[in-house]
Amino acid sequence: MIDFHCHLDLYPDPQAVAAACQERGLYVLSVTTTPSAWNGTSALALGKSRIRTALGLHPQVAHLRKSELPLFEKLVGQTRYVGEIGLDGAPEFKPHWNDQMEVFERILTACSNAQGKILSLHSRRASKDVLSRLAEHPRAGIPILHWFSGTAKEVDRAVEQGCWFSVGPAMLSSSKGRSLVERMPHDRILTESDGPFAQLEGRSILPWEASWAVLGLSDAWAVPPAEVEQRLAQNLARLGSASLG
Repeated sequence: MIDFHCHLDLYPDPQAVAAACQERGLYVLSVTTTPSAWNGTSALALGKSRIRTALGLHPQVAHLRKSELPLFEKLVGQTRYVGEIGLDGAPEFKPHWNDQMEVFERILTACSNAQGKILSLHSRRASKDVLSRLAEHPRAGIPILHWFSGTAKEVDRAVEQGCWFSVGPAMLSSSKGRSLVERMPHDRILTESDGPFAQLEGRSILPWEASWAVLGLSDAWAVPPAEVEQRLAQNLARLGSASLG
């Protein structure tokens, strides 16, 4: 089982959730929203060989936390993974667009200078701009677009740029989400929960419930769930051994 985008530190009892992930043998990418959360969040992965921690600065708090960019640049060498980063063009965050762009640009530059990272990216209502900035920073690493909600043409552009995608049950529950997933290459998809923000049956999804996306992918790909699981495991192994930069 794979959860490649989860806010492990934001569950009410993150230690218990992390322990449960370990017991279930779940591969987890635990993303952060601020550099100052790095130490506490990375501590959740201690002794848990299948949990990786990503260093992030979420676009929704860019205007509040851009003062943490020097800390991001100091810490970026400590991890192979960066996230959650990106841009958010929703009306409530568009007034802070300039701050978002400044933060995203600095982060991509830092990743390039650090020989590239695996990037977990937020692109809500900002897909075009995220893809444009990635195109300007080809050495930043391997982009993985989390819960992508752009257009079909933007999916095609992202594929051309070498992007991967992480998809979860929430994305696959909508007709638009399923149609976008059907355009994505099978060998560049991983599952995610986006817990505790994403909902499942009216409550916060748990990391191991990212596996529900396997059934949605099985329908989209018209193959048995076991074949989907095999493909996802192959994708994760290939990503893990990929060259960066």
